[in-house]
Amino acid sequence: MAAKYRYGEMTWPEIKAAAQAQSVAVVPVATIEDHGLHLPVDTDLRLCGEVTERAVSQAGDRSVLVPPITHGYSPHHMDFPGPISIGADTFIKYGVDVCRSLAHHGFSRILIVNGHGSNTPFVDIIARLTTVETSALTAAVNYWAAPGVREVAESLRESERVGGMNHACEFETSAYLAIAPQLVDMTKARHELSYRPSKNYWTDLIAGDGPLVMMENWSALSQTGVMGDPTKASAEKGEKLLAAAAAGIVELIDEMRAREPAKRQDHH
Repeated sequence: MAAKYRYGEMTWPEIKAAAQAQSVAVVPVATIEDHGLHLPVDTDLRLCGEVTERAVSQAGDRSVLVPPITHGYSPHHMDFPGPISIGADTFIKYGVDVCRSLAHHGFSRILIVNGHGSNTPFVDIIARLTTVETSALTAAVNYWAAPGVREVAESLRESERVGGMNHACEFETSAYLAIAPQLVDMTKARHELSYRPSKNYWTDLIAGDGPLVMMENWSALSQTGVMGDPTKASAEKGEKLLAAAAAGIVELIDEMRAREPAKRQDHH
């Protein structure tokens, strides 16, 4: 019988053993929100779940997959039907409580894997608070920023260098096509860029962030909920992107296991 790696399927003695074995607790975090006319509202959750499932299944001897934090911070999407948004303070407290529980059970390494861009500052805070308030070293990463993902994405990219991979775009649509193509309606995919900047001050999921950080209401930026070019998507690209993301998360799991906690020194 293969060893269990899904936290929710374990018995409490199995969880105790996993913590004692210094397994990394991997916590997926995403949200439910509009993703254009062609993708389901569970896109962020589905993609983050797929990446973490693949990663932890490959590293099941040294990590466990915690059930996901399903809802995140999406108030800027509320002009479109569908999003479920959690307030910033509630989201942070909830995430810290999840991680504090894991630390209480003996997990000394926690990796939060985020699948929704606007969760980013909050999962950063969740990781920081968990690290300083518990004995668990805790880090956060957006799955598309895991080692190796951007290189693969750029090698596959056919959309614009800035803006073409952003939301319900070539990247996300490709990944969803690789997972559940029957739920994607490519006849409704629309190429939509909210701006065509003369300078790279803005953001692209894969190209990276410019110096400006800002988020307007999504309905002011997009007519359909898309930002990017999903018409360039394919299941073949999606499979390569998912494989790269999973491999990157495995690399981070091993990095977390190898890292020793720093020694505090009180200089008062």
